[in-house]
Formats: sequence, C-alpha cells, structure tokens
Amino acid sequence: MEAKPNGSDRDQASAQFADVSLEQLRGRLHDFAEERDWAQFHTPRNLMMALVGEVGELAEIFQWKGEVQRGLPTFSEEEKTHVGEELSDVLLYLTNTTAETNTTPCAHVGVAEAG
Repeated sequence: MEAKPNGSDRDQASAQFADVSLEQLRGRLHDFAEERDWAQFHTPRNLMMALVGEVGELAEIFQWKGEVQRGLPTFSEEEKTHVGEELSDVLLYLTNTTAETNTTPCAHVGVAEAG
C-alpha cells in the first residue's frame, strides 16, 4: 500500500492525487503496488482487513471527543491533519478493494436511498 510519507513528501503526494478520478486513482495505486511487488499481497481479504484497521485509526482520533461539530472547530491543526491522513488511508484501501473485487461502488450511489 502507500508508504507513509512525512512533511513535504506527504504534501507532494497530496498534490499529485488532488484532482484525480476514481479510475485514475485505481490505476496509480495499481502501478505503485506493481513497482514494489506488493500486488501479491493485495487480496480482497487482506485489503479489507487493512481497511478496517485504518477505519479504527480514524475512529481513535474521535474516540473521547464527545460530539464533534462540522469543520472540526475544536481540533488542533495537528489533529485535523491526522484526520486527513487517516481518511486518505481509508480512501486508498477502499479504492484498492474496489479494484481487486472488480466492483464499481459509484454505480450504486443513490440506489440505497431509492430502495
């Protein structure tokens, strides 16, 4: 999966992925994993387990905060950055999972609301 860059490396990675479609992101993640020979580990089960772990890390940030307002006004800049990092990890694992399961969740957005 994605290496955890720090400082300017993370900023550079963020800028690189700022305006990409889901399909472009899937392609970049595939290339990233192939270059490192990680694709062999990216089975649906492994990716789902990693996704759950990342969601847990995101939830941990909010664990003892009580009710949190939109925009996170009571969070420090460091905490907001941490939320963004964990959301990014969740997005990347979710995107990889869609690729490895050959699913298109975007095609189903709104279906649950209509049913």
